[in-house]
Order: sequence, then structure tokens, then C-alpha cells
Amino acid sequence: MSNVDRKDYGRIGLQAFIYYLVTTVIAAFTGISLAALIQPGKSSKHDSESSAGKTETVQSVDAFLDLIRNLFPSNLVEACFRKYLTVYPSSNSSGNPVGASNMSTNSPMAGTSDGINVVGLLVFSVALGLILSSMGTEGKPLRDLFFCINKAIMKLTTVAIWYSPVGIIFLLAGQVVKMTDAADIGRDVAMYTLTVITGLIIHGCVTLPLIYFIVTRKNPLRFYGGILQALSTALGTSSSSATLPVTLHCMEENHKMDKQVTRFMLPIGATMNMDGAALYEAVAALFIAQVNDMDFNLGQIILLSLIVTAASTGAAGIPQAGMVSMLIVLSSTGLPTEDISLLLMVDWIVDRIRTATNVLGDCIGVAVVQHLSRRELHTSSHAGTNQVLEEDSPSMNISIKIG
Repeated sequence: MSNVDRKDYGRIGLQAFIYYLVTTVIAAFTGISLAALIQPGKSSKHDSESSAGKTETVQSVDAFLDLIRNLFPSNLVEACFRKYLTVYPSSNSSGNPVGASNMSTNSPMAGTSDGINVVGLLVFSVALGLILSSMGTEGKPLRDLFFCINKAIMKLTTVAIWYSPVGIIFLLAGQVVKMTDAADIGRDVAMYTLTVITGLIIHGCVTLPLIYFIVTRKNPLRFYGGILQALSTALGTSSSSATLPVTLHCMEENHKMDKQVTRFMLPIGATMNMDGAALYEAVAALFIAQVNDMDFNLGQIILLSLIVTAASTGAAGIPQAGMVSMLIVLSSTGLPTEDISLLLMVDWIVDRIRTATNVLGDCIGVAVVQHLSRRELHTSSHAGTNQVLEEDSPSMNISIKIG
């Protein structure tokens, strides 16, 4: 956020934000609808003794209010290891106040739970980034520090990824030991994969082209032809950030998009616009809920869509970064985070397809925003041309006199 220049705010930034929000919400509801329709986690007969207790404590209204409270942590250090959670006197949660037995068993009470309050830290980071952006040169030293830290963490993450197969093997081994019927679990995971890929295909081949056609009135197939190189790179690298140079080349050279739009939207879109991640997280959360025999009501589904939209925005554009935001979704909705290991065995293929969907959404967004802002872009380019001619005119007169 600190790298966003103040001059980039305005109509283009507003249109980009609206596009990102609308497409992410549509992707989340597409995933929720498919998961509710197909129900990939319902085919197995799982032994979930603790599911009933979890279902009782997951209340949609209280969970939504907890999300709002966690947005503004009272202590940043505490937010690194503890988050706000509504508890009930009837449960065995620790921290119940004295005299709770005299109160109604259904009265919610303030409490905390172990875990990182990522949402609160994210809100603080966005606010700090915007302040640093408005400070200009005074905030440059701190921006350089964060940029260096971010680069070092990315390199450290790259090293850790090389050792991730060993960890994944042991995670899967733990799940296999707990399985009562491996065939049922395998069938569930296969149905989950099919559901996610179906949702990504619907979003990438129906929803996004329809938005492009409605706004620009142009053939989306021709547009797809110009960004095939970017999509193939996204499939190969599983990273929207690594694909960014290729995406810029395709949009500026093949489609002749204005650099004012591409240089502003594509770098931000590589982090903020995560349609594929939002759809995947919605399906994965409902899949884990179905595996554990936890039924979501309408209020909890709406809450899930809000959490998925918030968690997918700002995810790192590196391979398997969706697993980090997936933990946020699971912990915020009261689902067991240890079941995320079920998703790791097929994430290598799902991650590539959702990355391609993310890149496709970024490209469609550039085309849509440029079409809507064509008058402003034409005016600014015309003014820039006039300024160049005025600056060059004295030298032209001098050359004529010398001649």
C-alpha cells in the first residue's frame, strides 16, 4: 500500500477497487453454490465425535461480530498470538468470569483464543501503508526497510518451499493413520478437486468473459488469444507475481493497453485480485465442514463469503500462498485447521489453475477499467503531447534560424 502514489487515486483507482470487489464476491459465491450443490465432503461416513460441540459454539452473529472486533486489536503484540472470541458459560472454555453460573447458559461473554489475529494485523498494515504513502520522502526510509524485509522473507519462503514435500508427507501420514476408510477419503478429495476445478472453469470461461463483453462489447476470444503466454506462464509457475512481467508484456504489446492503467492495476491486482483463491477457499471451507458433519446455515454462509473475500485480498502471489489465507478462513469460522492436510495432496494442480484464473481476472480488469476511463486517459495523453510540443518548439525555431 505504501508503494501506491497519491496521483493514482481517483476514478481509475475507484473503478479498479469496485471491479476487484465484485469479481471476488462473485467467485466466492460461485464456490459456495457449487460446494452446497455437489457436497463433495458428504459421501463418506466420518466418525466426528467432536463435531457436535463445535457446531454449538459456531454462531453466525457472534462469529461476524468477532470478526469486526478482531479488525481493531487493542494490542498489536497480543494480536500476534491471541484473538478475540465469544465464549459461552455452558461451554468448558477457560476464562469464564466469577458468577457465570448465575447467568443464562446462552449469554455470550467476552473471551480470547490462541492463534494469530491476522485480520487485525492486516488492517493495521494497510493503514500504516497508506500513511507512509501520504508522507512522501519522509516515509521513504521505513518503506525501504519494509521492502528489504519483504524481499528477505520471500527468499526465506523459497528455501522453505524446497523442504515442504517432507512436511507434507508427514501431514498426510497423520491423516492416513486416522482414516477409517481411505477409499472414502480419496473419493471425497477427488470430488473436492472436481468441484474447485469446475468452479474455476465457470468463473474463467463464463463470468469474466461475460463481464468483458458487457462492458467493452468486444469479442473475448480475441482478448484471450493475446494473453495465452501469460496464462501458460501462470500455469507453469503457480505464481501471479512471477507471471507479472509476462502479463505486462501481453497487455502492453499485444493489446496496446495504456501503461497508466497496466502499471497501476497489474502489480496491485497480483496481490489484491484473487478470484481463484476466493473460490478455492470457499469450496475448501465447506468441504472441511461437510467432512466433519458441520452444517452451515444461511447466516454462516454469508459470513463465510465475507471472510473469504477479506482473506483472499492481500494474499502473497507465490506458490501455495492460498494455504496461509485458508488457515485464516478455517480459524475464523471455527473449523478444524488440522484438516487442511487433506487439501495438500491435490493442491499442486489446483494451485496452478487458480493462479491462471487470478491472472486472467487481472487482465480482464485492465481492459474493463481502460474502456471505462478512456476519456480521462485520452485527455491526459493529449495534454502530455501538447506539453512536449511546447517544450520542443524553441529548439525547432533555433534550428530553422541556423539553417
